[in-house]
Amino acid sequence: MTLKDNSTDWIWLKLLCLTIIATLTLEHSQLDISISQLFYSNGHWLLAKGQQPYRFIFYDFPKASLILLGIYLLLTLLYSYWRNRRPSAYADPNNARSLPSKIFTWLPLREISYLLLVIILVPSIIATLKGVTHVSCPNNLILFDGNLAYLNIWQNILAKTPAKCFPAAHASAGFALYGLAYLPSLQRYRSRIIITVTILGWSMGLYKMSIGDHFFSHTLVSMLLSWTLACALAVGFFKTSFNKIG
Repeated sequence: MTLKDNSTDWIWLKLLCLTIIATLTLEHSQLDISISQLFYSNGHWLLAKGQQPYRFIFYDFPKASLILLGIYLLLTLLYSYWRNRRPSAYADPNNARSLPSKIFTWLPLREISYLLLVIILVPSIIATLKGVTHVSCPNNLILFDGNLAYLNIWQNILAKTPAKCFPAAHASAGFALYGLAYLPSLQRYRSRIIITVTILGWSMGLYKMSIGDHFFSHTLVSMLLSWTLACALAVGFFKTSFNKIG
């Protein structure tokens, strides 16, 4: 199937357009304020920062798990490189895979490289954007007993507001797992993976919303941008396979 009769290659562009539209229409909106007010009452957010076990369940555990996944993928690449440099040391006369091989080569090397790049690049790009947009968190705003005015993105950039809350970086670490949906080896599970990752990312995002760290739009834009990046990188890594499974 060629590019001209298949629009799959351009899904990332559609997602990018959705990201831009969501940013322009929802960031600095009454919808954001209304949703955050559901988490805020009598001068207090629904959850206090650091309150357990919520912090462990929705912040510490997911963050640690994703870091460990990144380390595992990196070790897999190093192991594969080392094994390829010394093929005779891994020759198996019984044609059976050794335990290290089963642990470290469960996916093709290209797919492991792609997934590692996605889970590193997605949170990094979103964290960088936070430093550029200077958008305030809800708990920084006068609207919610903070000390900063509620400005739009452009006004925050010009004012260089000290807060850095847009897009949502913590949730983006969960949304980075959209990369799993675009692995050719897992293509049959794509829909289920997308649904699962969306639930995971939003559970992380809702936790941050419940402590006043993010507006709804911060998490939504983080989701759309993460999905855009995962999809765009998949087109580059798996051009042939990607066209076949659109």
